[in-house]
Amino acid sequence: MIPDLGRYATEVLSAYGVTVLLLAAVTGQSWRRYRRLKAQMDDAERSRRDG
Repeated sequence: MIPDLGRYATEVLSAYGVTVLLLAAVTGQSWRRYRRLKAQMDDAERSRRDG
């Protein structure tokens, strides 16, 4: 399944690993920001509705 990378296997697989970690970090950061902003919007709507 994985092609023969020859002597560059370590570098290529390391680059794939770093890419996966960075994508996971960006996704996690985006998800945390979404939850924080959603909570702020919910609070603002609740306070506006309650007067």
